[in-house]
Amino acid sequence: MRKAKTERNLDINSEISVKEALERLNLTKNGKLTNAAILVFGKEPQKFFLQGEMRCAKFKGTKAAKPFIDMKVIQGSSYEQIDAAEKFVLNNIRKAAWTVSGQVEREERWEYPPDAIREGITNAVAHRDYSSTANVHVSIFDDRIEVWNPGTLPEPLTPEDLKKEHKSIPINPLIAHALFLIKYIERWGTGTNDIIRNCVDSGLPEPVFKEEAGGFAVVLRKSKIPELSELELNERQKKAIEYIKEHDRITNREYQILCPFVTKETLRKDLNDLITKEIIVKRGVKRGVFYEFI
Repeated sequence: MRKAKTERNLDINSEISVKEALERLNLTKNGKLTNAAILVFGKEPQKFFLQGEMRCAKFKGTKAAKPFIDMKVIQGSSYEQIDAAEKFVLNNIRKAAWTVSGQVEREERWEYPPDAIREGITNAVAHRDYSSTANVHVSIFDDRIEVWNPGTLPEPLTPEDLKKEHKSIPINPLIAHALFLIKYIERWGTGTNDIIRNCVDSGLPEPVFKEEAGGFAVVLRKSKIPELSELELNERQKKAIEYIKEHDRITNREYQILCPFVTKETLRKDLNDLITKEIIVKRGVKRGVFYEFI
């Protein structure tokens, strides 16, 4: 109650009893706890809802196959699961050094934006179908993170609708309201657009929203921009990669300015090697030629 009062200016006495608080939040019915009350605030909700747990795993490669690199079954209340799942993901992804325009020192960033990760997990917990015996799955692959929850989108929403302005249509309104009060969600239909914005601002492709296998999935795709530590490149090529990171592209002339004491033929071979390694692609013709990441 104290957090709801602070975060949402809830007009309620933060010192009232638990029973009164639950009644005020419509989390009791005929004197008994609702399912939402048990799931969001219960100490051991899995005693009553075994499906209300979350399974998180990191796989080697791009398919869900054993052996796991890491795996965890997360139980507890809704907000405890959200926090624990976010921590699991951050423990299993890396930070990379980025060159930022106007800054001398490199900036460390997560390979996936934490805000997008948290939003995807929170939405899965808030909007899943709790009548299903399936669990929420958080899967980390070499090229993506997938957050899947049982239950499809409420009508009339489609995956494409989530990429534009839309209304919030909570499947579990009591759970959504409780998470709203502690500022885990906003209930304005902005969550998916926040995920898109966070990914694009971090240099990642737009996330994928899809319905599959009786559920809904959010897929965060890894950046196409390569990490220098993973590539076998000479120092000139590394300069070219850093330049493209900052300017989105590089021309032959710009590469020559970066490496003024190297022949044009050597620089041409450098760029062709990057093309062969499927790091960059050549675009344009004649004097309009430039190179950018694939």
